[in-house]
Amino acid sequence: MPTVWFEDGFRFFFYSNEGSPREPVHIHVEKGEAEANFWLRPEVKVAFNDGYDARTLRKLMGLVERNRARRERAWNEYFG
Repeated sequence: MPTVWFEDGFRFFFYSNEGSPREPVHIHVEKGEAEANFWLRPEVKVAFNDGYDARTLRKLMGLVERNRARRERAWNEYFG
């Protein structure tokens, strides 16, 4: 599970086995027992949420949006 970055106690990462065929570019976010998954294209949106309230999801969407280029670069470097 490559970690892309940490911020405000959240870990932003992706799984090394992202399905077959591989799922589109996205990011997982976890903190404690909570986890969410965000699609990055065509726009940032929640794909899955387990444990975050609406306010935290809005915060996470902003963090994902601001770091979209970092995330896509890490994905492309890892999966080639």
